Amino acid sequence: MQRRTARMLTAGAMALTAALTLSACGSGFSSSGGNGSGGGAAKLTSSDDPLTVLIGSSGDAETAAVKSAAAAWSKSSGTGATVQPANNLDQQLAQGFAAGKPADVFYVSTSSLAGYAANGSLLAYGDQLEDTSDFYPTLTKSFTVDDQLYCAPKDFSTLALFINTKDWKAAGLTDSDVPTTWDQLRTVSEKLTRDGRVGLTTSPQIERLGAFMTQAGGALTNGAQTKATVDSAANVEALDYVKGLLDDGSMKFSSDLGESWGGDAFGKDKAAMTIEGNWLTGAMSSSYPSVDYKVVALPKGPKGSGTLQFTNCWGIAKDSPNQKAALSFVEKMTSTDQQLAFAKAFGVMPSVESAAGTWKQEYPQYAAFLDQADAAQGLPNASGTADVIADFDSKLGSLRTTDTKTLLEGVQKNMAAALKG
Repeated sequence: MQRRTARMLTAGAMALTAALTLSACGSGFSSSGGNGSGGGAAKLTSSDDPLTVLIGSSGDAETAAVKSAAAAWSKSSGTGATVQPANNLDQQLAQGFAAGKPADVFYVSTSSLAGYAANGSLLAYGDQLEDTSDFYPTLTKSFTVDDQLYCAPKDFSTLALFINTKDWKAAGLTDSDVPTTWDQLRTVSEKLTRDGRVGLTTSPQIERLGAFMTQAGGALTNGAQTKATVDSAANVEALDYVKGLLDDGSMKFSSDLGESWGGDAFGKDKAAMTIEGNWLTGAMSSSYPSVDYKVVALPKGPKGSGTLQFTNCWGIAKDSPNQKAALSFVEKMTSTDQQLAFAKAFGVMPSVESAAGTWKQEYPQYAAFLDQADAAQGLPNASGTADVIADFDSKLGSLRTTDTKTLLEGVQKNMAAALKG
């Protein structure tokens, strides 16, 4: 699901608006049992019905892994569980809510959270989890609304720099040339721009370019998501830096290379480097197995390290007749052992810090993704911000020919309006 969230957020945000509207127009939501958008812990509902689980799967490997984990939980708990991969998660969730028969447990993206929390669809069960301190703080922040942790982070991804090692060597570069600053990234991008390929590519989305903003000390909002900060000097500096790479010709957007995302441009050797998440490792294995590459941390910017994070949580329906079993299921799915099993099955990173050491030991070649967790920043998840981000994405493809400050000032107005509701 993370690679869909990251690569298709623009389309997803537009679908989400319709989905939330449909959900809010439903027949209402029961307040029996569980937590609402306010208040403390309450007794969870319980029934003998099998648990229904709806997932936004990234592919066959994830579907099989979740089904296997659910079967094991069913055997130990004595409660049946059925897992269904969604064709369109937001749409199917909205239809279930509107009909008063939602799945008991389901994936929730950060961009969906605020809407579902506001219309009463979600059980805010965070205060009933056995241990929330093991989750990375940046992840729990992404699923907290009005100081309530709504759901347990499922797993997560960060962005890192992928380097084609054959191209690197051909350009006369060595390990000592791996870029750790913006200046060094510019230098190696120029050296790698040769033989018909560009040095660096990425998708023209804030979900990629936002990493440069974090490295410059910027963000789209303040930490509390009460104030828009899109047109800050830090964000101007970040996009001007990217614009400079585009002007130099050492960087091109994937769309300008005829590809829908940086992963395909990198895999087809149209670019020697790309900025992508750990979902690309699976795509490289399946689609471009002959390409040798390495993954390193993103270079530091004027304000230090910075990357973006992408995550989903395990949502529980407030209308679920079996919230008690649903909570037990989520506890199992987010346990250290189970998350490490998921990592092996379909390449995600565990959302709990207790799994970090083992994960890096088993996947040392991908350690850069996890090493940047403390410097990771999530995109805004307040109600209305998903549409602003989607509109921002639609404009970034023409960054090279656009005045950065003017672009950000326009998005600033939209973000400020969204945060005011």
